[in-house]
Amino acid sequence: MIKRILLLLMPCILLSGCWDRRELNEISITMAIGIDEIEDEYWVTAQTVVPSEVTVKGSTGSSPVTLFSEKGKTIDEAIRKLATVTPREIYPGHLRVLVFSESIAEKGIGNLLDYFSRNWELRTDFFVVIARNMTAEEVLNVTTAIESIPANKIFNTLDVSDDILSATRAVTIDELLSDLEKEGKEPVLTGIEVFGDLDMSSSVENVQSITPKARIQLAGLAVFSGDKLVGWLTEKESRGYNKITNRVKKSVTTLSCPDGGNLAIELIRDKSKTKAKMKNGLPQITLDIQVDAEVGEVNCQLDLTKIETIQQLEQIYEEEIKEIVGTTISTLQEDYESDIFGFGEAVHQADPKAWKELKKDWDQEFAELPVEIIVDVKIRRTGTITNALNIEKEG
Repeated sequence: MIKRILLLLMPCILLSGCWDRRELNEISITMAIGIDEIEDEYWVTAQTVVPSEVTVKGSTGSSPVTLFSEKGKTIDEAIRKLATVTPREIYPGHLRVLVFSESIAEKGIGNLLDYFSRNWELRTDFFVVIARNMTAEEVLNVTTAIESIPANKIFNTLDVSDDILSATRAVTIDELLSDLEKEGKEPVLTGIEVFGDLDMSSSVENVQSITPKARIQLAGLAVFSGDKLVGWLTEKESRGYNKITNRVKKSVTTLSCPDGGNLAIELIRDKSKTKAKMKNGLPQITLDIQVDAEVGEVNCQLDLTKIETIQQLEQIYEEEIKEIVGTTISTLQEDYESDIFGFGEAVHQADPKAWKELKKDWDQEFAELPVEIIVDVKIRRTGTITNALNIEKEG
């Protein structure tokens, strides 16, 4: 009889709903979190949605988000202490962006990632960025146009830039943790900065004019050694990094024409392969870069109907790529000794036995690593017209 009763009750227990269910009017939906330091504690800022301002009927024209900040010895403590300043419990399940200050990143972010990877409420598709030359709180304290929720603006800007510019990298927390754990590859994160009048950045007036007084902008790639920030790449070097690591999706490059002026080349396909081998007991890397491109704009006199002209442009572009890639590699080898390209990972795959010895001093090995750069460019299309427009008139 007891067994029968238990069998009858079991469905009721299993179908009783979520044990930790919370209603929407009990939580503060948090879209972005910023981590700064204050004395010997963490200063945590949460950008949360104001429910009444994201509905058409309830909106009063005020900011659709608000910030709450608190400090704590740990991230968990600081976030829980936000209960003293917010009327609702912080809910990070819809987090879009995690922002670390530059000073925090220089000391190391490894231990801080524990909370964000351990918390079961968090998804793993939010982006991680570094606030450059300012605090994370200042980055999150900016009203934005087009995307009214600033966290969405940052997320979408990273996503679009990663697709069409190739001078940044949108890094999720999963990708960051993977890069930190890999042998022979160091992480990078995109920097973010506020330009303009910081005093006006948080006001509604900031987005009520055609030209905002302050705006959020992506600002280069941050280079890490382990979990510590060690420096920054220029835009040119950031493009080189993406090309080396086979992350270029779309991009445009401006080339100098042989007799003056310039033209724009748009990428159709860009593939890079890294090959490693051991020679006389030392590692060597070969980069094989294959590019298909088309002419996007011509501001010089060129006869694009001639095969010789196309071949000349291909050679100019090949030299341009070699220069960008070579400069990027030199910067990482000479200034940072940080293998963000994964050359060590390639050596590991090519010769696991040799890697066991090399990995102990890979930073030094990487600094002396010879890299052969092979580039092959093919210009496949020249657009709907052949040569440059000539619309100058006499008189």
